[in-house]
Amino acid sequence: MDDTKKEILDQPKGVNAILDEQIATAIYEYKRNNKRLFISALSAGLEIGFSIFLMGILFTLFQGQVSKEILHVLISLAYPIGFIFVIIGRSELFTEHTTLAILPVLNKRTSVRSLFTLWGIILAGNLIGGYIFATLLAYFTPAIGIISTDAFAHLAHKVIDIPLPMILVSSVIAGWLMGLLSWLVASAQETISRLFMIILVTATIGIGGLHHSIIGSIEVFAGLLIDPTINVKDYLSFEIIAILGNVLGGVFFVGILKYGQRRPR
Repeated sequence: MDDTKKEILDQPKGVNAILDEQIATAIYEYKRNNKRLFISALSAGLEIGFSIFLMGILFTLFQGQVSKEILHVLISLAYPIGFIFVIIGRSELFTEHTTLAILPVLNKRTSVRSLFTLWGIILAGNLIGGYIFATLLAYFTPAIGIISTDAFAHLAHKVIDIPLPMILVSSVIAGWLMGLLSWLVASAQETISRLFMIILVTATIGIGGLHHSIIGSIEVFAGLLIDPTINVKDYLSFEIIAILGNVLGGVFFVGILKYGQRRPR
C-alpha cells in the first residue's frame, strides 16, 4: 500500500461518511426478518445482564471492606462488560437504535410506522432477555453464595430511589451518551478503538449513576424478585420514564443534531 493511500485510510471519517454508514446499517435492520431481529435483541438482553452479574459480585466482595465511594467506583467499572458483549458481538440494543433507526426516517428512506415497529421488536427482545437473566441472577447466585441478596436490593434502590423527574433527566443524558457511542463506534476504524469508546462512555453512565432503560430494567426486576419493599409500580414507573428519556436523548441530541450537520451533495 503506498503512503498516499495509507494516509487517506488513516483519516478520520467525515460527518457524511458516518451518516451514510449509519443509514445503510439502519436500512439493513429495517429489512431484516422480524424473528431474527427479535432473537438478536433477546440475546442482547441476556448478554448485557453480565454487567449486573459482575457488579453484584463486586458489591458482595467489597461491601464493608471499602468506603461507599470506592465501592461505587468499583461497581461502576464493571458496568461496561455487558455493553462490550452486546456491541462488539453485534446484538441489537434498544438504546443504540434510538439514534440509529431515526436516521432513515429523517432521510425519508422509511416511515415513522416502521420506526416504531423496529423499536418495539428490539425493546421487547431486550426486556424479555433481561427478565430471564434477572430471574437467574436473583434465584441462582444467592443460593450458591456468589452474590448476596443485599447486592440486588442495593442496585435496585440506587436506580429507583430518585424522584421521577430526575430519572427522566438522567435518562435523557444516558440516551444522549448511548447515541454518541453509536456515532463514535461507527467512526472508529479498529476493534481496540471501539472497545475504548464503549468502556469510556458506559463507565461514564455507570459512575454518573445515569439511568439506562435496559440494564436498569434488570437491576430493578432482580430487586423486585428479592426485596419486598420494591413493587411492580416501582418497576413500571422507572421503566416507562427511562425508556422515554433514553429515546429523547438519543433521537434529539444525537440523531437530529448530527443529521443536521449533513452537507448537501
